[in-house]
Formats: sequence, structure tokens, C-alpha cells
Amino acid sequence: MAAANLCVTSSFGAFFMFPLFISARGGSRADIGILMGAFALASVLARPWTAAMIDGLGRKKSYTAGTLIMAVLPLAYLAFQGPVAAFYAPLLLIRLMHGVGLALCMTAAFTYIADIVPPHRLNEGIGMFGISGLSGMAAGPVVGEFLINARGFDAYFAGTAALGGLGLLLHLPVKESYARRGSVSGPSFFQVFSRPKIFTVALLACLFGFGLSASSTFVSPFARERMIPFISLYYIAYSLAAALTRVFGSRLADRVGEMRIIPYAFLVTGSGLLTLVFLHSQAVLFLAGLTTGCGHGLLFPSLNARAIRGEPVEIRGKITGSFTGSIDAGTFSGSIFLGYVGEWMGYDALFLSAGLALFAGLALFLFRTAGERRRREIPVPKKDRSPGDFHEC
Repeated sequence: MAAANLCVTSSFGAFFMFPLFISARGGSRADIGILMGAFALASVLARPWTAAMIDGLGRKKSYTAGTLIMAVLPLAYLAFQGPVAAFYAPLLLIRLMHGVGLALCMTAAFTYIADIVPPHRLNEGIGMFGISGLSGMAAGPVVGEFLINARGFDAYFAGTAALGGLGLLLHLPVKESYARRGSVSGPSFFQVFSRPKIFTVALLACLFGFGLSASSTFVSPFARERMIPFISLYYIAYSLAAALTRVFGSRLADRVGEMRIIPYAFLVTGSGLLTLVFLHSQAVLFLAGLTTGCGHGLLFPSLNARAIRGEPVEIRGKITGSFTGSIDAGTFSGSIFLGYVGEWMGYDALFLSAGLALFAGLALFLFRTAGERRRREIPVPKKDRSPGDFHEC
């Protein structure tokens, strides 16, 4: 699964260079935001039925469907020639369909891993598996940039399709981790999403995704504008830092608890994004990627473990869908909002806004945990207690 995930996320990561295609076809910064955000929008809108599909049909079959989309859809981009205005609507449709494939792959893969790792090593298991995805996010842009510079955009799209197809082939030998017994489907996606713990994690994940949209969408055109020669250096530093943080930090999170790790992770990620405001050299680009990657390496598995810990296997697909879908919702809204900020006020204001979104996540986390602490300190009279109180505890 890690090998398959490496290939799928490499295909996805190569599309961090897709803004270069949009710019080359005459698109604006707002166009970049809309077309990159459409990918995330599809992931958000598809999450309720993809999550139910993963809990019903199974993790592996759902992943197979997702990798099939990731293998085929990149070839559709080969049809787009000329100015972006001439094919804007069909390109938007392809971006939406492409996003559904990634939604299936990400949700099914992390649900599969949650099924097979020991509960007391949940942070470590999710974090270690996530290294394959982070490696893909580093390799994908390098491969994409090389193909664009060496062979043009047609070779770039063919290469991303080949990576998706390799992910499809590599996961086929694995066994299914969970099969639903009987016809009872359990609570709906929205019932799971509305639970207080899941809803809070979803809000935090949304702010995390808002900040991530700046990295995935606007670093490449910003670095190109600032005449930085090796744009992929940011993604290499980002993924390397995130991977090393997971190797050495995930076990710590299991030992001290993810609740102690999350605030520091928000602080570090936000600081990394703010560093991009001062981008004038390759060294600053590397430092920004290193810092943001460290925060990502801690934050993603900690939030994921917080959402899944103690929950029954029958609804893990819906929980993982709520978490990853909220990240995509933040990525979509961030791509659109930050695209217009960049259009009107420049890239400095864009990355400042992205960094402040992570600090808003830190503030929200501290506020909610302080509220929970106060509620625990107030005793509830026995006559006022209900079964729901004990369920929440």
C-alpha cells in the first residue's frame, strides 16, 4: 500500500506544477486559484458517498476505483491546446473528475492503514505510512518540472498518468482489511461529521488545508516570478522534513498524546508559510519548505489519530472522509480566496494570509480545549445526567 500510495501521490504532486500550464496558456492568478481549487472542491463534494463506499464496498475495491481514475484522467489533459479561455469549461470538468479519484485514494488508503496498525501505535502507524505520500509529494514536482522543461506538457501529462497506473498495479496483491457484515449501514456521513469531536477536528483540518493550498498552488508561480531557478527544492525540503518528523515524532505523539503535539504543529506550519513572504533566494525557499514540512509531519497524523482514536471500525471510512474532506474543503476555499488576494494585493499578502490561517487554527484549538477543561471541572448533578453524558466521556 505504501508503494502504491507513493506512485499515486507522485502523480498528484506533479500537478503542483499545473499552474505553469495555466500561465503558459494565458491564465491569470485567479484562474490558477479556480482551476486548482476545483480539484479540491470535487474531493469535498464527493466525500459523503466515497466515505460510505469505503465502509460499504471495502477499502481495497474503493482504492482500486480511485487509482483507475488517477491513471486515466491525466490523459484527458492532452486534448487541451491553445489559450485556456478556449477550453475553460471542459478543463474545469476534468479537474472535478480528477479530484474524485484522489478523494477515493486518500480516504481508502488511510482507512486501510487505521484498520491494520495496533491502536496503541496509531500515530506512529499513520505517520510512517504517510512518509510514502510525502515522498510522492517531493518526487512528483521534480518529475513534473523535469518533463515540462525537457519534453513539454504532453510528456508531463503522460508521465502523471503512468504514475497513477503504476499505483493501480502495485496495490492489487494486498488483502482487504475490512468487509461489512450484514446489511446494517450504521450512522450516515453527516451524523458522524456532526459529532462534537469529529466536527472540531474537521474545523482544524479545514484551516490546515487553507494554509496548504498556498504551498500546493502558489509556490511554483511565485518562485518563477522571483526568478528562483530550482522550484522543486521547496517540495523536496518540505517532504524531507515532514518524513523525518514522522520518523522521530510519531512515536512521541503516541507517548505524550496528540493533544500536546497539535498546538506546536500549528505554530511551526504557520511560521513556515510566513517565511515565504521573504522569498528572495533559494535558501529562503529551502528554509520555508523545511519549516512548513516539519509542521505538516506532526499535524496531519496527530489530527487523524485524534479523529479515529477509540472509534468503531464500522465508521472509520466516514471519520477519515470527514477529516480528509475537511482538508480538501480548506484547500478549495484557500485556492479561491488566496488566488484573488494574490491578484489584488500580490504574493506577499497571499502567503501572509495563509500563515495567519494556521495561527487561527492554533487559537481555535486552544479555545476548544480550554472549554473542554472547564466543562470537566464542573460536576454534573446525578439527577441531571443522561446516558449521552457518559457516552461523550
